[in-house]
Amino acid sequence: MPQNAVVGMIAGLLLAIAAITGGFGGFVLALVLGAIGVLAGLQRDGVIDVRDVVRSRNRG
Repeated sequence: MPQNAVVGMIAGLLLAIAAITGGFGGFVLALVLGAIGVLAGLQRDGVIDVRDVVRSRNRG
């Protein structure tokens, strides 16, 4: 099984646990924190530059 599929499966299981134990609020919090984690990982891998994304949003 490819590594990305395993990471996706684990993330899905963790989101399911968050939804079961924390209700809808816990699920939304898990999604937000997961998105922040993905952005941090992509920044670290050099795929995206978060500063450029933020800068372009401020320009309008």
